[in-house]
Amino acid sequence: MATGGSLHRKLCEQPELLEHREDPELPVEQQYAPSHEVQVEEGGLLSALLPECSNFWVNSLHGQGAKVVSPRLRVEARSPDGLVEAVSVINHPFALGVQWHPEWNSSEYALSRILFGGLYHRLSAPYR
Repeated sequence: MATGGSLHRKLCEQPELLEHREDPELPVEQQYAPSHEVQVEEGGLLSALLPECSNFWVNSLHGQGAKVVSPRLRVEARSPDGLVEAVSVINHPFALGVQWHPEWNSSEYALSRILFGGLYHRLSAPYR
């Protein structure tokens, strides 16, 4: 929370929130499998990268999450329980943080390819 805001340190202690941690008893492939949906907020970086997609499934392996988001960040996506799943830095061309692991089997998931393609495109362009 370097930009401000606050953190739910233990999501599992918040009864209104889904279970966002992995089950260590499961094989790794199942731990990293898509486990819940996220809803894209309109008008942000994710909605620009995914113009035809307002929601998608992601894996979920985190025990902490944003409680209050800094005014320097924009909420990009939320899980069904309202937990922030993605943020971007306001007035930055491509500073995006996500709570899921897009690097896991990225070649198999269109969402991951789109995110990494957007990052590559931004890195290839001159900074403005």
